[in-house]
Amino acid sequence: MPTVNSGSRLPCGDRELDLSHAHVMGILNVTPDSFSDGGRYLRLDQALRHVQQMLEEGATLIDVGGESTRPGADPVSASQELDRVLPVVEAISQRFDTIISVDTSTPQVMCESASAGAGMINDVRALQRDGALMAAAQTGLPVCLMHMQGEPQHMQQTPQYASVIDEVSAFLIERVTACVQAGIPANRLLLDPGFGFGKTLEHNLQLFAGIESLRPAGIHLLVGVSRKSMIGQLLGRSVDQRLAGGLALAALAVRSGARIIRAHDIAQTLDVVRMTEAVMSAS
Repeated sequence: MPTVNSGSRLPCGDRELDLSHAHVMGILNVTPDSFSDGGRYLRLDQALRHVQQMLEEGATLIDVGGESTRPGADPVSASQELDRVLPVVEAISQRFDTIISVDTSTPQVMCESASAGAGMINDVRALQRDGALMAAAQTGLPVCLMHMQGEPQHMQQTPQYASVIDEVSAFLIERVTACVQAGIPANRLLLDPGFGFGKTLEHNLQLFAGIESLRPAGIHLLVGVSRKSMIGQLLGRSVDQRLAGGLALAALAVRSGARIIRAHDIAQTLDVVRMTEAVMSAS
């Protein structure tokens, strides 16, 4: 496919994201079973306090998820996901000046969240569910397409690749092409390699080492590695002890061109982003 000038300004609903530099996306899981913070923000007041804290610490975007996609997680119904996500999106939109991303694969959630004030769709299934491509195109919002081998229930059982870099890259190119054909311009797309989603530790490390080659058509990257199992496997750290490893990966991702770092620990991640970019600008 031809190279696309993705530009530095990304329209996100009634707001705009400047992608000439990197941003930190704060994670808000309104689920009972997410791997790191499941159940902590189920009540609306808890969720909003956490949003306020993340924004005060420097998050540019808030990513709201109502379906856990941790390894082994079971899917939820569209009505369950809507009940979890929609009130939170509406409340954030009414109270805070920020871009709201909705972490969903469900067409109905995409459309209703867009109407409620969401400015971005973040889909771990890269718009492969029935109706998702059409729904995303109808919203007019930018979309982050992620690579995942398999589904959360079984994705970590036996992930296999002949070449993880080549296969992830080919998948992302195919999904970009599908989006463009469905009416979603390439300059409204972001790409996520999907670290930890159907990949062994070796796959994750190989993918990270080759991350600069994972930008088909020059589209910007979103990277999420915060507290993930690849850090625990390599360093022998529990979920609450993975900050240092995650910050190291965040610095490497920014150095390799990532424009959005999806994270739990906002202030620390933003420090890493700023320091990394300062060194890069001085070289």
